[in-house]
Amino acid sequence: MKNITVAVAQMGPIQKAETREQVVKRMIKLMDDAKQCGADLIVYPELTLTTFFPRYFMEDQAEIDSWFESEMPNAATIPLFTKAKFYGMAITFGYAELTSDGKHFNTSIFVDKSGSITGKYRKVHLPGHSEYDSNRDFQHLEKRYFQPGDLGFPVYRTLGGIFGMCICNDRRWPETYRVMGLKGVEMITLGYNTPSFNSQKSAEGSEDRLFHNRLVQQAGAYQNSTWVVGVAKAGIEDGHPLIGGSLIIDPGGKIVAEAKTEEDELIVHTCDLDSCIFGKTTVFDFSRHRRIEDYSIITSQTGVVVPKEKDGS
Repeated sequence: MKNITVAVAQMGPIQKAETREQVVKRMIKLMDDAKQCGADLIVYPELTLTTFFPRYFMEDQAEIDSWFESEMPNAATIPLFTKAKFYGMAITFGYAELTSDGKHFNTSIFVDKSGSITGKYRKVHLPGHSEYDSNRDFQHLEKRYFQPGDLGFPVYRTLGGIFGMCICNDRRWPETYRVMGLKGVEMITLGYNTPSFNSQKSAEGSEDRLFHNRLVQQAGAYQNSTWVVGVAKAGIEDGHPLIGGSLIIDPGGKIVAEAKTEEDELIVHTCDLDSCIFGKTTVFDFSRHRRIEDYSIITSQTGVVVPKEKDGS
């Protein structure tokens, strides 16, 4: 067995006025609780350090950049790194990254038990729009503030297994899981900040969104025989509700732990990475069963192209 005890650190709402230092104190409190549970790894959500700022329309670049981190760790987050190293606990969390050459990414990092950053991922599938839209109930401006990730979907060896990351909207796309599945991934960690309602006046509500949240992650886990660990930032931020539903899913697609609130909440489960082996060597033995000669459309075509109608039809 290759057992990893994973703590999912769901964060309740982070208001616009809260500082990074205040948020980090909350993160450390959850880490303290995780230590009491014997956790090897604690997983925090997307954009953990701030409110979900893409809901605000901004034109001043200095204001936009104030939401981003130009180095990691930095003065605000070093206590988190220090405590994790002291506990011998690996951590992964998301933040807005400003690179030295001025690029903006929605980023997640994996920090091993020694306090070293061993994995980095930049969000590939950016949802939303890039300009103010008066027809929406609220704005979702990820395409305005972030560039699509430029690292692909890397995996890395740590904690005795093969790990990968993705972020929020990435979880809806089967290609996300399959690319990492083809690299032998045994656990995918992902954070999300998902509004409880669609901004485009859809009838879809929070229960639908929670259903879809479970659906896509369970499918990704099963179809690639991997653990999937999803963690939310949840609750009402400045009047805008976000879903919770943080969960841990086994390689058979079954939910083994799930959050019950929309507040700071810890769920813990011991995951045997060897339980990935059965699916990877039977139904989803890619080397035996995949037929890549029939999949070229996936990487050669972006949008839908419907077949032409026959003459006279």
